[in-house]
Amino acid sequence: MDRVTLAAYDKEAAAFAQDWHEQPALIDLQEVVARFFIKSGATADIGCGSGREVAWLNANGFPAEGFDASEGLLAEARARYPALRFARAELPELSGIAADSFDNVLCETVIMHLDPALIAPSVRRMFELVKPGGIFYLSWRVTRGDDARDAHGRLYAAFDAALVRTELAAAELLLDTEVVSASSGKIIHRLVASKRR
Repeated sequence: MDRVTLAAYDKEAAAFAQDWHEQPALIDLQEVVARFFIKSGATADIGCGSGREVAWLNANGFPAEGFDASEGLLAEARARYPALRFARAELPELSGIAADSFDNVLCETVIMHLDPALIAPSVRRMFELVKPGGIFYLSWRVTRGDDARDAHGRLYAAFDAALVRTELAAAELLLDTEVVSASSGKIIHRLVASKRR
């Protein structure tokens, strides 16, 4: 992850977590998960932040564990959901997570925080985690033109969706669309891919 972005999340983890947990539930995300994910399948949330989606997944029949690069956000997640599993792992390596480990892998609005050179290997590595026949959900905030940073210094990389599609060429794309986020008003690209058996 971009070092400045990671530092912002670590430094202001409590404030980010509070903000995310005060936002309305991501009903559109939940509908996509319910439609495509394998019920009762082992699920990973890559870039889980403060754990809100990990908690929802577990409560709705998708036994999930969360992974994040930010120790600050992981501390927030563990404090809010002590019964759930969270571990530190950073894209693109995701060290310690075996290939073909999960029926479902979710990565919600994370990859735009990566240096553009790390996006392709990160997508490739996340897709390696998916078992044959499993489902990969990936989304990112779309930035047009040049890379941008917000007031916290978080990176929003500008890249073409073709970069992601190329890494998933062997997959079956089940969803590939752009939507406007209800929480931020920003354009989010959503992609769901099935790993062929």
